[in-house]
Amino acid sequence: MDELIKQLMAEGLTEQQAYKAIEVIKNFAKKKFPLFGGALDKLFDKYGPKDEEDFMP
Repeated sequence: MDELIKQLMAEGLTEQQAYKAIEVIKNFAKKKFPLFGGALDKLFDKYGPKDEEDFMP
């Protein structure tokens, strides 16, 4: 996940924007593939920040 965040940041997004973009993608995938919802949550939650203070300044 760190590699994806770094790629998004290299494209001009801030770290917070990059994490938000991934959150949008996760939610989209969960709607399109509801059977994989739990697996997607586990995958994305494992690698993403848990709350605001996890973002680097």
